Amino acid sequence: MNDFHQKLTAFRRDLHRHPELGFEETRTKAKIASALRALGLSVCEGVGVVGVLKCGNGNRAIALRADMDALPISETSAHDYSSLTPGVMHACGHDGHTTMLLGAAELLSQSQDFDGTVIFIFQPNEEHGLGARAMLDDGFNERFAPDEIYAIHNLPGHHWPKFQPVLAKFVQAKACLKFILQVKVGMPQCPILALMQSPLPPSLLWRYRPSLPANYPPVPGRWYPLPKSQAMGSAMFYQALRC
Repeated sequence: MNDFHQKLTAFRRDLHRHPELGFEETRTKAKIASALRALGLSVCEGVGVVGVLKCGNGNRAIALRADMDALPISETSAHDYSSLTPGVMHACGHDGHTTMLLGAAELLSQSQDFDGTVIFIFQPNEEHGLGARAMLDDGFNERFAPDEIYAIHNLPGHHWPKFQPVLAKFVQAKACLKFILQVKVGMPQCPILALMQSPLPPSLLWRYRPSLPANYPPVPGRWYPLPKSQAMGSAMFYQALRC
């Protein structure tokens, strides 16, 4: 068991060194598919990776699912297995989820102490909530049709070795906001000529302002000069933000 643990640790750390964002998990999927085939499982590679292990004559099928994607976050740790991809890291533990599921696949393939089918689902793009739908659209249910699906997510701070079953949404997920600002550049002598049009409420504009001085209050209807980058030359241009 010690060798087994060391092998899984090495696999997890390799995934951690090479994180991939949602729908970009090319290297991760290839490693998973190779590991599943080495265990003798039938493997289907599509949007995600699915391994199938059959034993006995039972007609029931249970699916176990893990996610594979990382987050657009820069890792600052000093571990020897820290992310080698700038701006991307496994901050949510999906490298651990993937490794846990591969470990379960290996143990079940060795013991074969069940009667039926176990389906191992490795899902892409969990963070944006798009991977499950993409696998369904890719024909997962038509090809595999499990009777039940189980998933697990780590919860830092929870008491080991306890786990908590839930039947609904649990913990948090990543959400993205995209701001599109239309800008007209003005001059310091006449900042009123500049315009930043946005349907966003003043509170949001103020919260996500790029460089307004801290002592500028978010007064609705007021124009504020914003220093523009030096990309346009040495002269200082201004943008005006109307809250």
